[in-house]
Amino acid sequence: MTSRWLGRELRDDPDRWRRPLAAAEIDELFKASERYAEGDTDLPVIDVDDFPLPRLGPELLRLRRRLLDGLGFELWTGLPVDEMSRRQTAAVFLGIGAHLGSLRSQNAMGHLLGHVTDLGRDPADPMARIYQTNARQSFHTDSTDVVGLLCLAPALKGGASLLASAETVFAEVERRHPELAVRLFDPVATDRRGEVPPGADPWFEIPVLNRYDGHLTVMYQRQYIDSAQRFAGAPQLDAEMIAALDLFDDVLNEPDIHLSMELAAGDMQFVHNHALLHDREGFVDDPARPRHLLRLWLSIPSDRELPPVFASRYGSVTVGDRGGIITDATTRLHAPLSPA
Repeated sequence: MTSRWLGRELRDDPDRWRRPLAAAEIDELFKASERYAEGDTDLPVIDVDDFPLPRLGPELLRLRRRLLDGLGFELWTGLPVDEMSRRQTAAVFLGIGAHLGSLRSQNAMGHLLGHVTDLGRDPADPMARIYQTNARQSFHTDSTDVVGLLCLAPALKGGASLLASAETVFAEVERRHPELAVRLFDPVATDRRGEVPPGADPWFEIPVLNRYDGHLTVMYQRQYIDSAQRFAGAPQLDAEMIAALDLFDDVLNEPDIHLSMELAAGDMQFVHNHALLHDREGFVDDPARPRHLLRLWLSIPSDRELPPVFASRYGSVTVGDRGGIITDATTRLHAPLSPA
C-alpha cells in the first residue's frame, strides 16, 4: 500500500478505505465514555488512561500505522451518534483521538475539539476560517499530523469530502510542466488569519512541497497564500509561482485525481496531513439540522520527521509533540461542546 494513488482507482473499491465499527467495539466506546455522559460544561483533556479501550485500542494503533504507511486515510462508520448526548459523543471522539496521538489546539482559544459548521462567516474575509462557512474550501492541509472528522449531521445538499494524494498530484504537475513543478519547492507566505504566536509575523513561510527524510511532505492552503499578499513585508508571488499554484490546483480538482466521499452521521474520517490534501464542497443546510462535524488535530508519536522550516508554523518539529495553534490569547486547553 502507498499514499500515491488515483481517486478513480479507489472510488469503486471502498473496502480498501472503509471500516465499519463492530457492535462489541461500539459497546466498549459507550462504556469508556459513561463517566463523561452527563453535564453541559466543556470537556477536559482526555488521555489514554482516562479512556481504556482493551479491544479497540490495538485496532487504533493499526489504524495509525495505515495512516502513516498506507493510503493515508480511512473512514470508520457506524458510530450511533443519534443515541448519544453531545457530551458523550465528544468524549468518544476525544478518547479515540488520544489512542492515536496527542490532541492539539485548533485555534487561539485552545480548543482541542473543533466544530466544522456554517457560522455565517464571509469566506472573503481574510480573518475568517473557511470551515466556519458553507463555501467550497479548496484543497488544503491543516497544521497538524493527522486530522480527524466525526459527522454529527450531513448537509441537506452538497458538502462532500474530497481527498487527494500529494505524490500523485506532484507527479502529474511534473509530467506536464517540470519548470513549474520545481517552483512548488520554493517558500511561499501563508496568512495566519490573525492567530499569531508570540514574536511571529502574521504569516509564515513554508514551501508547498518539501523533500525531507525520504518523504514528500505537503503544506498548502491557497486561499491563505493569496490573502498573505496583503502584508507589505510578505514575499510577493511572481507570475511563474502563480502559474505553478494554478496548475497544482487544476490537477487537484481533476475527477480522476481526487476521491470524493459523502460523510453520513456517525462516520469518522482520519487523514494524514503530510501525504494528503483535503477539501469540502460547498453545501446547503437543512435549517432544522445544520451540517455539523467535530474535528480533532493530532500529533502522532511515530510520524515522519519534518523539515526544520515547519517550526515556523508548528512551533516545534519534535515527533509526537508538534502542530496546533498557541498564541498569547491561549489561556487553557479544553474541548467545547458547541461552536465558538
